[in-house]
Amino acid sequence: MIIQRVVLNSRPGKNGVPVAENFRLEQSTIPDTVQEGQVRVRTLYLSVDPYMRCRMNEDTGSDYLLPWQLSEAADGGGIGVVEESKHNNFAKGDFVTSFKWPWQTVAVLDGSLLQKLVPQLVDGHLSFFLGPAGLTGLTALLGIKEKGHVSAGANQTMVVSGAAGACGSLAGQIGRLEGCTRVVGIAGTDEKCSILVSEMGFDAAINYKKGNVAEQLRELCPGGVDVYFDNVGGDISDAVINQMNQNSHIILCGQISQYNKDVPYPPPLPPEVEKVQKERNITRERFLVLNYMDKHEASVIQLCQWIREGKLKVGTFTFNPWALITFAAFQSMMNGGNIGKQIVSVSK
Repeated sequence: MIIQRVVLNSRPGKNGVPVAENFRLEQSTIPDTVQEGQVRVRTLYLSVDPYMRCRMNEDTGSDYLLPWQLSEAADGGGIGVVEESKHNNFAKGDFVTSFKWPWQTVAVLDGSLLQKLVPQLVDGHLSFFLGPAGLTGLTALLGIKEKGHVSAGANQTMVVSGAAGACGSLAGQIGRLEGCTRVVGIAGTDEKCSILVSEMGFDAAINYKKGNVAEQLRELCPGGVDVYFDNVGGDISDAVINQMNQNSHIILCGQISQYNKDVPYPPPLPPEVEKVQKERNITRERFLVLNYMDKHEASVIQLCQWIREGKLKVGTFTFNPWALITFAAFQSMMNGGNIGKQIVSVSK
């Protein structure tokens, strides 16, 4: 069977900025029949995420991320429909997902890699299982619960950097739902900031490209910062940490500003900022949502309930047709995406 796939054509280098030419769209073939335990799936959606920038390097800098191989199909979160199955858990027509979905139109996968989806949980919006009801939503919810120590009635202020991105836009809303009394986002355009306040329920938003972030934080968070959902690292995070209260908490979700640099993860703080962190007993620990698999099912049900009730607003960009995947990957890994999440639709 002839298929189309996107492969890694070249590496940008640890300190390089990705370009579209790092990817290549090509034709390939897969077997016409499936073996026992396998499933043939037609790809419907692929998720494009900033962490994938690390997978473009031969050394990802992480023990849980494998590098993409040159001239091999990229992979990540995906959703598809079963066309043929020789696995007891799946039948033709089932919708399935995997974190190891190859970037190709049709694939033959080991059934053990797949999970069956229930479209009714998200009112038929299958792509939500790659975003607000998937790993992205789980990262926001479990990050806040496990590392944010948010408590209803505690009068806590949360700040979210990268607030217009996939995790950030959800994290601010979930922080409010979990009990924060004030939520402030940091984003890169006036339009994004406006959407965060008018549609996502943030109390205020800072355009970090305009004015002094530290001064705006002091004005918008007069009682200091109790919880910081950190998506970006760098100078923005340094400014937030300086405004944090005693015994406050950093949820270390991502460090987008550092992904095109050869630095360890998490990147070390400047000495003066590290001093503030230690003196104020601010927690800053690595967070990996895959370490909380036992809490995934209940958390997905909670996320789906909030979505159906309209309590969790969803921002998703869908790219179509298939050829736009290279552009979407390039754009997302360069700047961490836009409002919500970038989903590539490869259905015809």
